[in-house]
Amino acid sequence: MNNNTNISQFMDHHYRHFNAAAMMDAAKAYKTHLAEGNKMFVTLAGAMSTAELGLSLAEMIRQDKVHAISCTGANLEEDIYNLVAHDHYERIPNYRDLTPEQEHELLKRNLNRVTDTCIPEEEAMRKIWRVMESEWLEAEAKGERCFPHEFFYRALLKGKFKQDYQIDPKNSWMLAAAEKNIPIIVPGWEDSTLGNMYASYCMEKRVKNVHTVKTGIEYMMMLADWYTETTSGKTSLGFFQIGGGIAGDFPICVVPMLEKDLNRGPKLWSYFCQISDSTTSYGSYSGAVPNEKITWAKLGVDTPKFIVESDATIVAPLMFAYILGW
Repeated sequence: MNNNTNISQFMDHHYRHFNAAAMMDAAKAYKTHLAEGNKMFVTLAGAMSTAELGLSLAEMIRQDKVHAISCTGANLEEDIYNLVAHDHYERIPNYRDLTPEQEHELLKRNLNRVTDTCIPEEEAMRKIWRVMESEWLEAEAKGERCFPHEFFYRALLKGKFKQDYQIDPKNSWMLAAAEKNIPIIVPGWEDSTLGNMYASYCMEKRVKNVHTVKTGIEYMMMLADWYTETTSGKTSLGFFQIGGGIAGDFPICVVPMLEKDLNRGPKLWSYFCQISDSTTSYGSYSGAVPNEKITWAKLGVDTPKFIVESDATIVAPLMFAYILGW
């Protein structure tokens, strides 16, 4: 190996066995899937936005290597928090050693800890809330209803956050997604900081129509129509899952719903990869092997299937770098 070796060449040379080999097999199959004219659906669980996955994911979106995303409400908003408040974040490298009293000191400083990273409430959350409040109230006044991600798209494309950018905007995956207008599915959006705030607004009647923000059922209906339209010709959709939970469980079910409940005869997901640290276990869907999904009419016998049992904050950027040819 020489000093001019790029990331992809390094991976080809060194990652030959075990989880490293599974990662390489999955990355190469991802490239093949796209080269055959197909599209990819990516899901984000955990705290991938706070882990700054946008450093690689944004370019994947710009280069048409990601065509739709399902994420938690936290990942949706935390990419914007990082965009406008990055300089105010604090890293706590010794977070495992913090006492309850030290944690309480962080609370008093309005620092919300995610593993080793503290999100500043005033500079991030409150700043975002003020912008989103104006979007909700404007939509309500016009009798409009939008999905959670659409409210963010509107604010981003209007430049409402622009004066507060604290990172290079090319590293915001949400901004890249807004510019490409790719579909985003946010199941359980209520389980997020902004979702909690919206609930409080509705309880206080500051937002009078609770349905100004569209619901999870409507997300499933939108996804069903988008999946059907996208796969109506020769194109098929792959499923690249980062972590577990509702971000992955919700959208993968669209295929059996189309098959069993609507009798539309959909194509199965044509590629599947999950990066997870959940061990194969008793009743854990996040830890289930891909073959289990065959019984649920999600994957087929011949669908390329991969599990990389590792830390997604390490594996996902490496795979994206390889797919991008870095």
